[in-house]
Amino acid sequence: MRIILASASPRRKELLTQIGMTYEVAPSTVEEKMEGTLPEEIVQGLSAQKAEDVCGKFLERGEEDFLVIGADTVVALDGSVMGKPADREDACRMLGLLQGKTHQVYTGVTFCGRRKGGEDIRHTFYGKTDVSMFPMDGEEIRAYVETGEPLDKAGAYAIQGRCAAYIEKINGDYNNVVGLPVGRLCREMKLYGLETGRRPLQAGYPERLDSERLE
Repeated sequence: MRIILASASPRRKELLTQIGMTYEVAPSTVEEKMEGTLPEEIVQGLSAQKAEDVCGKFLERGEEDFLVIGADTVVALDGSVMGKPADREDACRMLGLLQGKTHQVYTGVTFCGRRKGGEDIRHTFYGKTDVSMFPMDGEEIRAYVETGEPLDKAGAYAIQGRCAAYIEKINGDYNNVVGLPVGRLCREMKLYGLETGRRPLQAGYPERLDSERLE
């Protein structure tokens, strides 16, 4: 079965490559519409929109024996959802709210497709991880924002990047914070009787996989 990632996120691609999954990339181009009010509702809804957008294009071409994976991640503090910052000032504002506190990171995942023979598949789930940050002073926040790293990240930080210096602890799946809970994903796929497309890893870092974009 072909596995297609409906995202151009380097972090999600790295996570799938890390576990040895063979996949293609076909980023969704759908105009995302936020559904629901709770963080878990929002990420599940957005992940479904992405996956179904790409899945629909494959179905229009009459294809089968494929699975599309879509994902979306948000940060929530005291129940209030934080997406990606609009600019550097907004990134400083977000980090100012998060420093010295515990917040939650939610990632919604949807996989959908069609088995060989015509049976359709669709499943959505989400993961939640608590993240506690050490206090950052204004100078540290500004210096971090000036690196540019926070500008395309939910909550204005990357746990796998320079912001690791300010992470006190996490409770839950680290990969969920990065952007894709791959362990849970593999488990959910197995529950549906799906092959995860994983290969034995060679010595060193896995090779880069080819990708494609649907026109």
